[in-house]
Amino acid sequence: MTSRLEPGDTAPAFTLPDSEGKPVSLSDYLGKSVVVYFYPAASTPGCTKQACDFRDNLGVLADSGYEVVGISPDKQAKLAKFRDEEGLTFPLLGDPDKTVLTEWGAFGEKQNYGRTVQGVIRSTFLVGPDGKIVKAMYNVRATGHVAKLLRELPA
Repeated sequence: MTSRLEPGDTAPAFTLPDSEGKPVSLSDYLGKSVVVYFYPAASTPGCTKQACDFRDNLGVLADSGYEVVGISPDKQAKLAKFRDEEGLTFPLLGDPDKTVLTEWGAFGEKQNYGRTVQGVIRSTFLVGPDGKIVKAMYNVRATGHVAKLLRELPA
C-alpha cells in the first residue's frame, strides 16, 4: 500500500520535465503556495474537464496566492498536445516512471469499475510557501473538484 501524505508533512521534492522538456522542480515554488495535482492521462474526458477547470480558475487561485502544477505519467509530446488543444497555461509535468506519483501516494491500488487495479489516484495537494503539505486530497472527482477546492482554501 502506498503511504499517503498528511497536512504538516514535507512535500516530497521533485524535478520533472514539462511539456517543452524543461525541468521544473517543486523547489522553484519555495516561498509560494502551489496546488500540485495528479491526474491519470492527458486528453481523456475527466482529465480534460479537471485541467480546464484549473485553467478557468487560475485567476481566482492566483488571487488566493496559489500557482498550479499538473502531473501525470504522460510523455512530453502528449503533454504539449494537451496543453495546446486546451489552451492550458500552467505547467504540465510528465512522470512516465511514476516515481513522483508513488512518492506522493498518487499511484497504487484503486477501485476502477468495482475492480482493484494499479493506477494513478487522482489527487490534489496544497503546498505552503515552506514546502509543507497544507491539504492532501486523494480519490478526488474530476468534475466539480476545483470548485470544491476553492471553497476549502485556507484563509
